[in-house]
Amino acid sequence: MLAKIYNTLFFLGLFFFPFNSYEGISFLGEFKTESGALFLFAGFLFLLINISLTKKIIFPYKNFLFQLVMLFIIWCLITTILNASSVGSNYFKSTSGINRFIRQYFALLISAFVFFIFYINVLAKMELKEVLFKIRKVFLCSLIVASIYGFFEILISVFGYVFLYPILKGFNYFPFLEVNLHPEGRISTISYEPPFLAIYLITISGWMFSYILTSKKLTRFLPTFAILVLTYFSGSRTGLIVVFFQGFVFLIFLYKDLRFKKYVINFLVGSLFVFSVLLVFKGEKVIHSVSEKMNSLNFQKNLTKNVSNQSRFGMQYAALQVFLENPITGVGFGQQAYHNRIHYPSWATRNNYEFELYYKNKKEKAFPPGYNLYTRLLAETGLIGISLFLMLLYFSLNEVRLLMKKAKGEEKTILMIVLISLLGLYINWLQIDTFRIYGVWLCLAILIRMRYNKTLILKNE
Repeated sequence: MLAKIYNTLFFLGLFFFPFNSYEGISFLGEFKTESGALFLFAGFLFLLINISLTKKIIFPYKNFLFQLVMLFIIWCLITTILNASSVGSNYFKSTSGINRFIRQYFALLISAFVFFIFYINVLAKMELKEVLFKIRKVFLCSLIVASIYGFFEILISVFGYVFLYPILKGFNYFPFLEVNLHPEGRISTISYEPPFLAIYLITISGWMFSYILTSKKLTRFLPTFAILVLTYFSGSRTGLIVVFFQGFVFLIFLYKDLRFKKYVINFLVGSLFVFSVLLVFKGEKVIHSVSEKMNSLNFQKNLTKNVSNQSRFGMQYAALQVFLENPITGVGFGQQAYHNRIHYPSWATRNNYEFELYYKNKKEKAFPPGYNLYTRLLAETGLIGISLFLMLLYFSLNEVRLLMKKAKGEEKTILMIVLISLLGLYINWLQIDTFRIYGVWLCLAILIRMRYNKTLILKNE
């Protein structure tokens, strides 16, 4: 009975993880607006109750990926202890260094330990076929809601059909969802803002692409189409780059499969034909739209014109300067912001309202983001910490390669999904600095599950 409850909560957590546009629960910190996290927390509690009654827990301490995750978590604590004197003296935005460490370490533990253990225990008792079809179906259901919402949002924000807004407002009755149109003609659908919508789309893209492999219905192309349309209209530069890169990786898989090779060729030829027709009949609009997107992807050109790019690269530059001053052990986990502020480059802060209103403003409680997890780890955990983390990334991708050699059927499809998801999310970490990325830990849990042919082996660990 308890197993059924926490399994249901697991799937509800996956369904609701992109729904973060509501006010939230303040004491949950980083997770305050994460509706999916509420179900995952509840599921973990039911798992603990089940463990206390059955005296059984699946804790794969012999698995190398699991060991790397635990070593990284431990090092984040050790490096903070080694920097205890500076951590104790850090103070900014009414927050002490110790307080900041506790909050950030708590967020890390929740994502990389609590939820990770929960995923592992749920997945270990599922057949691989269930892992593929059940998780994919849950993500499809959330995508359907996001697509319907996004359809009306595109018509209103992009094409100006404002009379449809009352219909869109009806989504306020949906759990954990508050309708709010994003400015500048961008869409965020069920998420709070376009960048998080991009994270959601990157997370589920591989799962949605896989319908093309496993289904024979014409509708198998619709999930992929929805992913591409929502990504395009989100206006997220990173989302656009990453999702299309994931699509390219998927096309390589299809091309190598003799069953789909001709479809890939037909798709490319068809796309070229459609694009040519559009150029003939709507050439000016097409060229304008494409050039607009290409210009948005030109980070070097926009560095002096785009405030967002100035802030992003300025923060990353400052983090690298902090690393150069503390190359081995870093400055302590969660301490980046205290040290970054003395290294902000003038080219980033000049005529940049974000630094004045948010990042340097002591009255603004929100801490400045690092905009890049890798530069954050360089600054906070030094060479040792970043090495452990990069090892985790490398060996997770290598694990996919090793398992792929003997994989067949559903197993091979799952591995393709995991590879596409991990590649996308690892690239996406180049522009965000949070561990609160559900897809990564879910994929790592799936890899641990797939390392074992029988779930009984897991129980012995």
